[in-house]
Amino acid sequence: MMIKKLTLSAACACCALIASSTFSQAADGPYDDAIKARQGMFQLYSFNVGILSAMAKEKIPYDAAVATEAANNLNAAANLGQSQFWPAGSDNQTEGNIATRALPEIWETYPAITEKASALSEAVAALVPVAGNGLGELQGAIGDVGASCKGCHDDFRAEKK
Repeated sequence: MMIKKLTLSAACACCALIASSTFSQAADGPYDDAIKARQGMFQLYSFNVGILSAMAKEKIPYDAAVATEAANNLNAAANLGQSQFWPAGSDNQTEGNIATRALPEIWETYPAITEKASALSEAVAALVPVAGNGLGELQGAIGDVGASCKGCHDDFRAEKK
């Protein structure tokens, strides 16, 4: 329970830091703050999934404590309230937005995106209790996390230019 509280506290502190730096910078477009906030959330996803994937692929040594921490961090990030991160018009085709890869299909097919977010939350919830139980357990659970990420990316994220 203490680890969960520390992880949640760390995630909140990180989000507060991201928010304070994001909102202290002047935004030019009407959706720039929301876009920056969700990009910060995705950076947290990417960082923690990167650690877990590198361990699962044996590119870095498996460390139960680090795997547990990364899984808990990912869980905290995947369960952030996001209602203000996704205003209609904050896509990659609306003039005046900062760079984003979010496709308009997110809003055109709503609530399909919420199903993808639920899949991520479920996959991460299954990962959390096993990430620190050994390399085999991590390897068995990380694939579903990656698949949930890919499902959203395939449908709702533009390719890098």
